[in-house]
Amino acid sequence: MSKSTRNTGKNWTSSDVKQLRQLANQNTPTRVIGLKLGRTPGAVQNKASDEGVSLKPTNQSPYGRKK
Repeated sequence: MSKSTRNTGKNWTSSDVKQLRQLANQNTPTRVIGLKLGRTPGAVQNKASDEGVSLKPTNQSPYGRKK
């Protein structure tokens, strides 16, 4: 059920990859990264895998909530 987004089918630029790394480091959910980059969550996961970027969540909330 992939939705077409503004960057579907376009090559990843170096600034896209840089933004992907920054968002992943901030523990941003994959779907939110996809929305910000105009890509599908699957495309974000594939590119993260190619670039060696971990999308695994850490033990912190991405939205700054404290427990």
